[in-house]
Amino acid sequence: MTPGRRSSTFTRLLRHGFTDASAAERLLDSVELAAVRDDPVLLEALGATADPDLALHGLVRLLEAQPGPTARQELLDTLIAAKPLRDRLLGVLGASAALADHLARHPRDWEVLVTYEPRDLHPGVAEFERGLAEAADPVALRVAYRRCLLSIAARDVCGTTDVAQTAAELADLATATLRAALALAEAAAPEDAAACRLAVIAMGKCGGHELNYVSDVDVIFVGEAAEGADEAKALRSATRLASHMMRICSETTVEGSIWPVDANLRPEGRNGPLVRTLSSHLAYYQRWAKTWEFQALLKARPVAGDADLGQEYVAALGPMVWKAAERDNFVADVQKMRRRVVENIPAAEVDRELKLGPGGLRDVEFAVQLLQLVHGRTDATLRSGTTLDALQALAAGGYVGRADAVQLDDAYRFLRSMEHRIQLYRLRRTHLVPEDEADLRRLGRSLGLRTEPVTELIREWKQHTGVVRRLHEKLFYRPLLDAVAQLAPGETRLSAEAARERLEALGYADPAAALRHLEALASGVTRKSAIQRTLLPVLLGWFADSADPDAGLLNFRKVSDALGKTPWYLRLLRDEGAAAENLARVLSAGRLAPDLLMRAPEAVALLGDGDGGGLEPRGRAQLEQEILAAAGRADNAEDGVRAARGVRRRELFRTAAADIVDSYGTDTKPVEADQGALVDRVGGAVSDLTAATLAGTLRAVVRDGWGDTLPTRFVMIGMGRFGGHELGYGSDADVLFVHEPREGVAEREAADAANKVVAEMRRLLQIPSADPPLLIDADLRPEGKSGPLVRTLKSYEAYYRRWSLVWESQALLRAEPVAGDEDLGRRFIELVDPLRYPAEGLGEDAVREIRRLKARMESERLPRGADPKLHTKLGPGGLSDVEWTVQLLQLRHGWAEPGLRTTRTRQALAAARAADLLGTEEAAILDEAWVLATRVRNAVMLVRGRAGDTFPTESRELAAVGRYLGYGDGHAGDMLDAYRRTTRRARAVVEELFYGA
Repeated sequence: MTPGRRSSTFTRLLRHGFTDASAAERLLDSVELAAVRDDPVLLEALGATADPDLALHGLVRLLEAQPGPTARQELLDTLIAAKPLRDRLLGVLGASAALADHLARHPRDWEVLVTYEPRDLHPGVAEFERGLAEAADPVALRVAYRRCLLSIAARDVCGTTDVAQTAAELADLATATLRAALALAEAAAPEDAAACRLAVIAMGKCGGHELNYVSDVDVIFVGEAAEGADEAKALRSATRLASHMMRICSETTVEGSIWPVDANLRPEGRNGPLVRTLSSHLAYYQRWAKTWEFQALLKARPVAGDADLGQEYVAALGPMVWKAAERDNFVADVQKMRRRVVENIPAAEVDRELKLGPGGLRDVEFAVQLLQLVHGRTDATLRSGTTLDALQALAAGGYVGRADAVQLDDAYRFLRSMEHRIQLYRLRRTHLVPEDEADLRRLGRSLGLRTEPVTELIREWKQHTGVVRRLHEKLFYRPLLDAVAQLAPGETRLSAEAARERLEALGYADPAAALRHLEALASGVTRKSAIQRTLLPVLLGWFADSADPDAGLLNFRKVSDALGKTPWYLRLLRDEGAAAENLARVLSAGRLAPDLLMRAPEAVALLGDGDGGGLEPRGRAQLEQEILAAAGRADNAEDGVRAARGVRRRELFRTAAADIVDSYGTDTKPVEADQGALVDRVGGAVSDLTAATLAGTLRAVVRDGWGDTLPTRFVMIGMGRFGGHELGYGSDADVLFVHEPREGVAEREAADAANKVVAEMRRLLQIPSADPPLLIDADLRPEGKSGPLVRTLKSYEAYYRRWSLVWESQALLRAEPVAGDEDLGRRFIELVDPLRYPAEGLGEDAVREIRRLKARMESERLPRGADPKLHTKLGPGGLSDVEWTVQLLQLRHGWAEPGLRTTRTRQALAAARAADLLGTEEAAILDEAWVLATRVRNAVMLVRGRAGDTFPTESRELAAVGRYLGYGDGHAGDMLDAYRRTTRRARAVVEELFYGA
């Protein structure tokens, strides 16, 4: 061969799509192809395949495998002369290495691709049964199955059949194969066959007439005794037949296996009997079946065995399927199952998962099945087991928007085509998009993408998954808006009853009210209504994901009514990715955040992700600066404090909204995994905000009554949770008031001024208004409620020197200056440090006294009727247990361990662990219990809008607390069990460390 000719051939091969032109030249020069190597028809046909290199290699192997020169020449002659065979054979060889292997082992099977009669274009079960009829054993059945599969693949890769027709043919071939396998099993055990009636019910994709090339074939077996036979013996016979049939299909022989037959969808799964009678099936589904089992029955179809018994099964169970949507938690169960599927995908594979990943095939299937179950109760046209047929019926009935249905149909077909071609290559069960460049190139070319196969494939794949992801949730809700908006005359819409059914199924307790809200928001031809119609399908899905969808929708209507005329509101929700979902989460998570928002709806701007918004908590210095400036601009103290309270309300909303979003998670932001970080963020933000509010209130009161300077130095000392930076949403501000007369000011005048400041601050912070009150609690002062409200530093010093009790030293562990004269605050801390960190630690008498006080508090202060095990503050293993244990360690060892000299519980606990005062496991147990109890208190306040130390009793409120804590619908019991378990472990540690048990 001359170099010039070689170069010319090499170039032609590259132009025809070969990637290894040198290897292709060598194959074309082989003896087998010598007669046709220069035939342009062959080269053109090879270049049209998905992988010309693979096709040429497979063709050479097939020619080599022919029994002799005559057979080889017959194949070559037919290949060049008959375009249908050429396209079919080379198309298969270029798409499937596995079928090329089959042809190399069975070199005459190419002949099944020669016939091109109309009846061969769309074969059904009968044609496939004829193709398998001569198989007398499992090995022969495998060979015959692959021969039939060869013809299906040929029609597929040549475009004779579309993806839906190919999936239907694969299901029909599976049906014929199950029948042939059962016949072999019956022939092997005729006495078993005579003793029973056995029906094979196809489930899943086989039952839905939409099978893949390689997939488990899901089945359920129904058995009955033959006339005159004993039922127990008949069921044993049926079980042996069913087991043998499964082995025939599933076991690997010299010809490989066909596919696994999976019977795990049967009642009780793999723990239940393989074969049941019809009455046993009915009893199970009537009493025990879960929602997903009814969803699975959507695709049930008799395929083999006793046809009458199979039909009886479907007729008996069908009515139950269409009542499944009336079950409690129906939609929540379905959606939870979908979430669980996604969560179980390995992180490294989730972006390559065609079937189970976000925007994948399962999203379409789940959405369609959910709508079928909701509306199929009253509309029999929806009762199809085939996804695309059901989607078309949903669109025709107005249950799905027509445009949405078309987009989903296109996306589903493309994704299924990808899945088919990926599996066809090796005939292996996989749903992962390959990573190898050559595999991606073959896949892209097989789908008709020839210019830049890899680039075009990835672009189209991502585009289609994006469409599915976007439409998946909207699918449920957009028709609801069409039903109430009534914009396009003549369009098929949901009836009022169908809309009510759907809302009810999606968790709305008052669907009539929900429809009224939707009508008010979405009706009309204004730009505002048009934007609402775009937003609401997504928002409704987010509301439905909460414990109280009705409240979410009602609150959204209220906010929209208040802000509807402001130009930025709907633009924010439409254009800023995070804002709409953040708002939906906040409005449906309970009462506190919506109440704060309703008092000043413009705070919605905080939910955006632009420069002007953001939910990150602001630091204390920044808050103080804003509040002091606002108070300074006011004409009087009342106006100044009103401004301070307005800032506090806005920042409380910011903190609550961030907490909700972090706890619920969003499409773009996962749930915060570190529960302790959530607690610290809320505690720090609310404590900083309270301190800044008090500082601003003090400034306003002093300025209004005394000008720039109060006659006495004045400082507020935070105590309890306030001093510990652990305030919750409903916490009072525990403080001590300290003053020191300025030089030349009489003590009486100074005391009067300090008392007036305190009285006016408390009054102004509690005036009824749109802003939540801030209650100041000074009960931790010396002598409690009996002692003076305000004392001088010298008075504190005298009291603590003479009268201080051990509980006061314990309380002072949390003391920290929060507002007022910094120097005076520092000197107060210097005064109390020796009390709270006594040299050489506490004596044994003091330790016994603390233990006695704790025991008395446990017995006397628990509210009557409260369940001690669920009381977050005083219950065993709750906040009090953990805090008193940590504080006892501080009192005993703080003098020697600097790390223990902190007002914060978790920091002190970590320091105690670092100092080996308790073990790592013990510290972790106490920390977990304290964080959980604090989270529960925060959740109760967020959900109910008022503080509480126990779990709510009302079911929706309890579910909302569970949702905040990460528990799905129907898992409130699991939440309570987990709380009891966590606090029980903590109490055991407390018994050992605190009580010395």
